[in-house]
Amino acid sequence: MTDVARLAGVSHQTVSRVLNGHPNVREQTRLRVRAAIEQLGYRPNRAARALATGRSQLIGVVAQNSTLFGPSSLLAAFELAAAARGFVVSVRRVRVLDRGSIAEAVDHHLEQRAAGIVVIAPTAAADEALAAVPPDIPLVAVDGDPARGDTLVTVDQQAGARLATRHLLDAGHRTVWHVAGPSEWFDAADRERGWRRTLEEAGAEVPPVSPADWSAASGYRAGLILARMPEVTAVFAANDHLALGILRAMSERGRAVPGEVSVVGFDDVPEAAYFIPPLTTVRPDFATVATETLDVLLSCMSGEPAASTRRTITPTLVERASVAAPPR
Repeated sequence: MTDVARLAGVSHQTVSRVLNGHPNVREQTRLRVRAAIEQLGYRPNRAARALATGRSQLIGVVAQNSTLFGPSSLLAAFELAAAARGFVVSVRRVRVLDRGSIAEAVDHHLEQRAAGIVVIAPTAAADEALAAVPPDIPLVAVDGDPARGDTLVTVDQQAGARLATRHLLDAGHRTVWHVAGPSEWFDAADRERGWRRTLEEAGAEVPPVSPADWSAASGYRAGLILARMPEVTAVFAANDHLALGILRAMSERGRAVPGEVSVVGFDDVPEAAYFIPPLTTVRPDFATVATETLDVLLSCMSGEPAASTRRTITPTLVERASVAAPPR
């Protein structure tokens, strides 16, 4: 760092400010320091920094061993956000999110001198396990129980479901059928609540829920049943993979989408724009969830009170070609 300061013609403290993203550095000075860093091939010594500051640059994440789009996208976004702030992320994946697994994962991160911990806790079992974590550990839950009384960052699932359901009602459908995700997931439960409340507020009939998991195969099975019911003209699927299965079932049973049945999903997976037809869906802003999570965690780590230890991110509706007016 001293070599960088000498080459850039600035103080050691200025180099430190640039490395830590401090805002009180002139842009010309920042560029000069960055050029010196590049020329010298300087890399910060994380171990030395931890010894000097008494704080590790490591953040531990506990996540379920899953390839589901939402948790995977959130984790990838958080790793990018943390890296941009000079932190290294260590991920401890567990088979199930229960009390023992989460306690073991938290202990592992603490043994590695993690400065803070993030738990992606989308299920009821995970939320219960967090109650056993000592309160003095800097920890933020993501996608946990919206009723939690402590640090939590989450997508407003009910708002997303309301957007989807309202969009279908506004297209002229008398009611909207729902293929739900697993009931033990907070995301699925809140999406169902948002769908139900929107129908009730509109004075529309609330059809029975079609239970499913998060897979396209499960959506396909539910879709085969819905396809046999001529009164079904609009379906809100709890995620895009369920919607994909529904689209396949409708096609096989000769129900045109969107000519006879309109379908809306949730998540906006990268493939959604290439479904047949391209899928209207709800897009959670995973990048914002990640940056808000990091902001709350850094406040917890520093001991300074955050503006809010609860952050709720509102998703947006992405309109494509899978929604139309109902057949006459």
